[in-house]
Amino acid sequence: MTEQAAPTTMHIGELADRTGLSNRTIRHYDEVGLLHPSGRTEGGFRLYTDTDLARLLIIRRMKPLGFTLEQMAELLAVVDALEAANDDADHVQLRGQLDEYIRDTEERRAKLEQHLGMADEFLSILRHR
Repeated sequence: MTEQAAPTTMHIGELADRTGLSNRTIRHYDEVGLLHPSGRTEGGFRLYTDTDLARLLIIRRMKPLGFTLEQMAELLAVVDALEAANDDADHVQLRGQLDEYIRDTEERRAKLEQHLGMADEFLSILRHR
């Protein structure tokens, strides 16, 4: 029988450092149900794992693209369900939902690219005055 190692944990400050987010933002995501700590110390301090870090990085990447907290929660639920799906029918349905997020993200990226092009043009106009 092999002994499974306990997951490496980190406090909220380390998680904040690794993601570039503030402790306050991470606590807010806990309060709204997007990211719960995997554990707590005896003193009540939050403990996070690498899995929590990966989840927070998804949230961090969605925020600047304009996804709402509800959309973030929905996508995270889809991702969690996909990892746990045993039934092929469930997997197909969940994959369809994930594909919708992929299309939506591609559209948001295209809009950002268009805005970046406009910003570059505007900078060029200003620099040549």
